[in-house]
Amino acid sequence: MESLNKIEQITCSTALNKLKRSVPYGWDLNIYRGCEHACKYCYAIYSHEYLNESDFSKVFAKTNVAEQLDRELSQPTWKRETINIGGVTDSYQPAEAVQKIMPEVLKVLIKHKTPAIISTKSDLILRDYDLIDELSRITYVNVASTIVTTDENIRQLIEPKGSSSFARFAMLKEFRKTNASVGLHTMPIIPYLTDSFTNIESLCSEAQKANVHYMLPGVLYLRGATRKVFFDFILQTYPEKYEQLKDLYKKGGADEIYKGKLYNEVVNPLREKYQISSSYIKPMKEKMHKQ
Repeated sequence: MESLNKIEQITCSTALNKLKRSVPYGWDLNIYRGCEHACKYCYAIYSHEYLNESDFSKVFAKTNVAEQLDRELSQPTWKRETINIGGVTDSYQPAEAVQKIMPEVLKVLIKHKTPAIISTKSDLILRDYDLIDELSRITYVNVASTIVTTDENIRQLIEPKGSSSFARFAMLKEFRKTNASVGLHTMPIIPYLTDSFTNIESLCSEAQKANVHYMLPGVLYLRGATRKVFFDFILQTYPEKYEQLKDLYKKGGADEIYKGKLYNEVVNPLREKYQISSSYIKPMKEKMHKQ
Protein backbone atom coordinates (compact mmCIF):
# COMPACT_ATOMS: atom_id res chain seq x y z
CA MET A 1 0.00 0.00 0.00
CA GLU A 2 1.61 3.23 -1.14
CA SER A 3 1.12 6.57 0.56
CA LEU A 4 -1.90 8.61 -0.47
CA ASN A 5 -0.72 11.61 1.54
CA LYS A 6 1.69 14.32 0.58
CA ILE A 7 5.01 13.52 2.20
CA GLU A 8 7.10 16.46 3.34
CA GLN A 9 10.83 15.92 3.04
CA ILE A 10 13.04 17.21 5.83
CA THR A 11 16.63 16.76 7.00
CA CYS A 12 17.81 15.82 10.47
CA SER A 13 20.84 17.02 12.42
CA THR A 14 20.99 13.78 14.43
CA ALA A 15 19.82 10.27 13.59
CA LEU A 16 19.95 8.58 16.98
CA ASN A 17 18.08 9.54 20.12
CA LYS A 18 19.67 8.44 23.39
CA LEU A 19 17.17 6.88 25.80
CA LYS A 20 17.33 7.08 29.58
CA ARG A 21 17.00 3.33 29.92
CA SER A 22 19.51 0.95 28.32
CA VAL A 23 17.76 -2.46 28.42
CA PRO A 24 17.04 -4.00 25.99
CA TYR A 25 18.19 -1.03 23.93
CA GLY A 26 19.57 2.43 24.56
CA TRP A 27 18.93 4.21 21.28
CA ASP A 28 15.94 5.09 19.11
CA LEU A 29 16.03 5.72 15.38
CA ASN A 30 12.97 7.14 13.64
CA ILE A 31 13.22 7.78 9.92
CA TYR A 32 9.82 9.47 9.78
CA ARG A 33 7.80 11.91 11.82
CA GLY A 34 4.14 11.07 11.81
CA CYS A 35 2.48 7.83 10.72
CA GLU A 36 -0.24 6.94 8.24
CA HIS A 37 -1.41 3.75 9.90
CA ALA A 38 -3.95 5.81 11.88
CA CYS A 39 -4.12 3.42 14.85
CA LYS A 40 -6.75 4.63 17.28
CA TYR A 41 -4.62 3.71 20.28
CA CYS A 42 -1.28 5.17 19.09
CA TYR A 43 0.73 6.40 22.09
CA ALA A 44 2.95 8.62 19.91
CA ILE A 45 0.31 11.11 18.74
CA TYR A 46 1.67 13.64 21.23
CA SER A 47 5.03 13.76 19.40
CA HIS A 48 3.67 16.07 16.69
CA GLU A 49 2.69 18.77 19.15
CA TYR A 50 6.01 20.58 19.24
CA LEU A 51 5.89 20.82 15.43
CA ASN A 52 2.58 22.65 15.82
CA GLU A 53 0.92 19.81 13.95
CA SER A 54 -2.31 18.31 15.23
CA ASP A 55 -2.57 15.72 12.44
CA PHE A 56 -0.27 12.80 13.28
CA SER A 57 -1.01 11.26 9.88
CA LYS A 58 0.99 14.04 8.22
CA VAL A 59 4.33 12.44 7.39
CA PHE A 60 7.76 14.02 7.35
CA ALA A 61 10.52 11.91 5.77
CA LYS A 62 14.09 12.41 7.00
CA THR A 63 15.83 12.17 3.66
CA ASN A 64 19.39 12.35 5.04
CA VAL A 65 18.92 10.00 7.98
CA ALA A 66 21.06 7.17 6.56
CA GLU A 67 23.99 9.49 5.90
CA GLN A 68 23.67 11.02 9.36
CA LEU A 69 23.48 7.55 10.93
CA ASP A 70 26.65 6.55 9.10
CA ARG A 71 28.46 9.57 10.54
CA GLU A 72 27.31 8.77 14.07
CA LEU A 73 28.18 5.08 13.89
CA SER A 74 31.61 5.97 12.47
CA GLN A 75 32.54 7.77 15.69
CA PRO A 76 35.22 5.97 17.73
CA THR A 77 32.96 6.25 20.79
CA TRP A 78 30.25 4.09 19.18
CA LYS A 79 30.03 0.74 21.01
CA ARG A 80 27.65 -1.11 18.69
CA GLU A 81 24.76 -0.81 21.09
CA THR A 82 21.32 -2.05 20.05
CA ILE A 83 19.21 0.48 18.12
CA ASN A 84 15.42 0.39 18.25
CA ILE A 85 14.15 1.36 14.80
CA GLY A 86 10.70 2.91 14.75
CA GLY A 87 10.02 3.43 18.44
CA VAL A 88 7.76 6.39 17.64
CA THR A 89 6.74 5.95 14.00
CA ASP A 90 6.54 2.82 11.85
CA SER A 91 9.50 2.58 9.47
CA TYR A 92 7.45 0.52 7.01
CA GLN A 93 4.34 2.69 6.87
CA PRO A 94 2.97 3.39 3.35
CA ALA A 95 5.34 6.35 2.84
CA GLU A 96 8.30 3.95 2.86
CA ALA A 97 7.07 2.26 -0.33
CA VAL A 98 7.80 5.58 -2.04
CA GLN A 99 10.75 6.94 -0.02
CA LYS A 100 12.79 3.70 0.25
CA ILE A 101 14.85 4.97 3.19
CA MET A 102 15.11 1.72 5.17
CA PRO A 103 17.33 -0.17 2.68
CA GLU A 104 19.97 2.57 3.05
CA VAL A 105 19.65 2.47 6.85
CA LEU A 106 20.07 -1.31 6.85
CA LYS A 107 23.19 -1.03 4.69
CA VAL A 108 24.68 1.34 7.27
CA LEU A 109 23.89 -1.11 10.08
CA ILE A 110 25.52 -3.92 8.12
CA LYS A 111 28.60 -1.75 7.48
CA HIS A 112 28.98 -1.03 11.20
CA LYS A 113 27.80 -4.45 12.44
CA THR A 114 25.24 -2.77 14.67
CA PRO A 115 22.38 -4.74 16.27
CA ALA A 116 18.82 -3.57 15.76
CA ILE A 117 15.21 -4.07 16.77
CA ILE A 118 12.60 -3.48 14.07
CA SER A 119 8.91 -3.45 14.92
CA THR A 120 6.26 -2.91 12.27
CA LYS A 121 2.59 -3.37 11.40
CA SER A 122 3.37 -3.78 7.72
CA ASP A 123 4.50 -6.67 5.55
CA LEU A 124 6.35 -4.12 3.39
CA ILE A 125 9.36 -5.13 5.49
CA LEU A 126 9.59 -8.27 3.34
CA ARG A 127 10.94 -6.04 0.57
CA ASP A 128 14.13 -5.75 2.64
CA TYR A 129 14.30 -9.45 3.55
CA ASP A 130 17.77 -10.02 2.07
CA LEU A 131 19.32 -7.05 3.88
CA ILE A 132 17.78 -8.01 7.22
CA ASP A 133 18.86 -11.61 6.66
CA GLU A 134 22.43 -10.41 6.01
CA LEU A 135 22.42 -8.24 9.14
CA SER A 136 21.05 -11.13 11.22
CA ARG A 137 24.07 -13.25 10.23
CA ILE A 138 26.44 -10.54 11.46
CA THR A 139 24.79 -9.41 14.70
CA TYR A 140 21.58 -9.47 16.72
CA VAL A 141 18.39 -8.48 14.92
CA ASN A 142 14.86 -8.62 16.25
CA VAL A 143 11.88 -8.43 13.91
CA ALA A 144 8.59 -7.94 15.74
CA SER A 145 5.06 -7.10 14.77
CA THR A 146 2.22 -5.65 16.81
CA ILE A 147 -0.86 -7.80 16.25
CA VAL A 148 -3.86 -7.24 18.50
CA THR A 149 -6.69 -9.21 16.90
CA THR A 150 -7.44 -11.87 14.30
CA ASP A 151 -10.85 -10.33 13.66
CA GLU A 152 -10.22 -8.41 10.45
CA ASN A 153 -13.36 -6.31 10.85
CA ILE A 154 -12.10 -4.96 14.19
CA ARG A 155 -8.55 -4.65 12.86
CA GLN A 156 -9.65 -2.46 9.96
CA LEU A 157 -11.42 -0.11 12.35
CA ILE A 158 -8.62 0.30 14.87
CA GLU A 159 -5.63 0.07 12.47
CA PRO A 160 -7.12 1.17 9.12
CA LYS A 161 -3.86 1.39 7.15
CA GLY A 162 -1.81 -1.43 8.64
CA SER A 163 -1.38 -4.78 6.91
CA SER A 164 -3.87 -7.48 7.80
CA SER A 165 -3.09 -9.49 10.92
CA PHE A 166 -2.62 -12.66 8.89
CA ALA A 167 -0.21 -10.90 6.52
CA ARG A 168 1.82 -9.89 9.57
CA PHE A 169 1.89 -13.45 10.90
CA ALA A 170 3.00 -14.67 7.46
CA MET A 171 5.76 -12.05 7.51
CA LEU A 172 6.98 -13.20 10.93
CA LYS A 173 7.02 -16.79 9.70
CA GLU A 174 9.26 -15.76 6.78
CA PHE A 175 11.72 -13.94 9.02
CA ARG A 176 11.91 -17.01 11.26
CA LYS A 177 13.96 -18.51 8.41
CA THR A 178 16.71 -15.94 9.08
CA ASN A 179 18.92 -15.66 12.15
CA ALA A 180 16.73 -12.86 13.50
CA SER A 181 14.72 -13.30 16.65
CA VAL A 182 11.02 -12.97 15.85
CA GLY A 183 8.37 -11.66 18.20
CA LEU A 184 4.65 -11.04 18.54
CA HIS A 185 3.74 -7.85 20.37
CA THR A 186 0.14 -8.14 21.52
CA MET A 187 0.04 -4.51 22.49
CA PRO A 188 -2.26 -3.04 23.29
CA ILE A 189 -4.85 -5.50 24.48
CA ILE A 190 -7.96 -3.32 24.38
CA PRO A 191 -10.41 -4.05 27.23
CA TYR A 192 -13.84 -5.24 26.10
CA LEU A 193 -12.74 -5.22 22.45
CA THR A 194 -9.71 -7.51 21.94
CA ASP A 195 -9.35 -9.07 25.40
CA SER A 196 -11.60 -12.12 24.95
CA PHE A 197 -10.31 -15.62 25.57
CA THR A 198 -11.22 -16.48 21.98
CA ASN A 199 -9.19 -13.64 20.47
CA ILE A 200 -6.11 -14.19 22.65
CA GLU A 201 -6.22 -17.92 21.91
CA SER A 202 -6.43 -17.21 18.19
CA LEU A 203 -3.38 -14.94 18.44
CA CYS A 204 -1.45 -17.59 20.34
CA SER A 205 -2.42 -20.26 17.83
CA GLU A 206 -1.20 -18.13 14.91
CA ALA A 207 1.96 -17.24 16.82
CA GLN A 208 2.70 -20.93 17.33
CA LYS A 209 2.21 -21.59 13.60
CA ALA A 210 4.62 -18.76 12.82
CA ASN A 211 7.09 -20.25 15.32
CA VAL A 212 7.79 -16.92 16.99
CA HIS A 213 10.47 -16.74 19.67
CA TYR A 214 8.27 -14.88 22.13
CA MET A 215 4.97 -13.11 22.75
CA LEU A 216 4.93 -9.79 24.59
CA PRO A 217 1.49 -8.62 25.79
CA GLY A 218 0.48 -5.25 27.18
CA VAL A 219 -2.82 -3.68 28.18
CA LEU A 220 -3.92 -0.40 26.59
CA TYR A 221 -2.53 2.73 28.23
CA LEU A 222 -4.04 6.14 27.49
CA ARG A 223 -2.25 9.43 27.92
CA GLY A 224 -2.34 12.93 26.46
CA ALA A 225 -3.76 13.35 22.98
CA THR A 226 -4.16 9.59 22.60
CA ARG A 227 -6.90 9.49 25.21
CA LYS A 228 -9.14 11.88 23.27
CA VAL A 229 -8.52 10.16 19.93
CA PHE A 230 -9.32 6.76 21.42
CA PHE A 231 -12.48 7.77 23.27
CA ASP A 232 -13.77 9.75 20.29
CA PHE A 233 -13.33 6.59 18.23
CA ILE A 234 -15.09 4.42 20.82
CA LEU A 235 -18.00 6.84 21.12
CA GLN A 236 -18.47 6.85 17.37
CA THR A 237 -17.83 3.17 16.60
CA TYR A 238 -18.56 1.24 19.80
CA PRO A 239 -20.86 3.54 21.81
CA GLU A 240 -22.11 0.61 23.91
CA LYS A 241 -18.57 0.20 25.33
CA TYR A 242 -17.93 3.87 26.03
CA GLU A 243 -19.12 4.14 29.64
CA GLN A 244 -17.54 0.83 30.62
CA LEU A 245 -14.17 1.93 29.23
CA LYS A 246 -14.41 5.40 30.76
CA ASP A 247 -15.05 3.77 34.12
CA LEU A 248 -12.04 1.45 33.71
CA TYR A 249 -9.78 4.29 32.54
CA LYS A 250 -10.24 6.89 35.23
CA LYS A 251 -6.45 7.22 34.99
CA GLY A 252 -3.95 6.41 32.26
CA GLY A 253 -3.99 2.68 32.87
CA ALA A 254 -6.59 0.03 33.59
CA ASP A 255 -6.87 -0.95 37.23
CA GLU A 256 -4.77 -3.75 38.69
CA ILE A 257 -7.77 -6.02 39.32
CA TYR A 258 -8.64 -6.04 35.62
CA LYS A 259 -5.02 -6.60 34.54
CA GLY A 260 -4.42 -9.32 37.10
CA LYS A 261 -7.48 -11.25 35.97
CA LEU A 262 -6.58 -10.84 32.29
CA TYR A 263 -3.02 -12.11 32.70
CA ASN A 264 -3.72 -14.84 35.25
CA GLU A 265 -6.85 -16.26 33.65
CA VAL A 266 -6.33 -15.62 29.95
CA VAL A 267 -2.92 -14.53 28.67
CA ASN A 268 -0.52 -16.61 30.76
CA PRO A 269 -2.49 -19.90 30.58
CA LEU A 270 -2.83 -19.57 26.81
CA ARG A 271 0.83 -18.72 26.35
CA GLU A 272 1.69 -21.85 28.31
CA LYS A 273 -0.81 -23.96 26.36
CA TYR A 274 0.75 -22.94 23.05
CA GLN A 275 4.30 -23.06 24.45
CA ILE A 276 5.20 -19.48 23.59
CA SER A 277 8.02 -17.87 25.55
CA SER A 278 7.43 -14.62 27.41
CA SER A 279 11.11 -13.60 27.23
CA TYR A 280 12.13 -11.21 24.49
CA ILE A 281 15.52 -10.78 26.17
CA LYS A 282 16.57 -14.44 25.93
CA PRO A 283 17.20 -14.50 22.13
CA MET A 284 19.26 -11.31 22.45
CA LYS A 285 21.42 -12.70 25.23
CA GLU A 286 21.99 -15.94 23.34
CA LYS A 287 23.07 -14.08 20.18
CA MET A 288 25.33 -11.65 22.02
CA HIS A 289 26.93 -14.50 23.95
CA LYS A 290 27.92 -16.21 20.70
CA GLN A 291 29.63 -13.10 19.34
